[in-house]
Amino acid sequence: MRIEIVMGGAPGTTDAVLAEAGHQVPSDTYAVTFAPGKPGHVIGCTCCTPRGPVADALTAMFRARATGKAPFFHRVVVLASPEGEAVVREAVVSDVVSAARYRL
Repeated sequence: MRIEIVMGGAPGTTDAVLAEAGHQVPSDTYAVTFAPGKPGHVIGCTCCTPRGPVADALTAMFRARATGKAPFFHRVVVLASPEGEAVVREAVVSDVVSAARYRL
């Protein structure tokens, strides 16, 4: 079963947080931050990482969950600007690995 991703809201006790750089993260929550790519760049452009910063962050979250380095979470709450939320949506839709593990 894929892990649900929700945009905004308060994280619950079994949630993880994916936060855009600069957003406040609750101190008692497992969180990973990301910085959106440069404006105008598509996922996989030659000047950025092949999968993009959000796909890399989601992979790190999944790996930490699977290996026990992070608490087992049932949902990911995204704390980001509207532009950051769009980057997350694009990563889940276009990155095959993220799409296999997560759902919007």
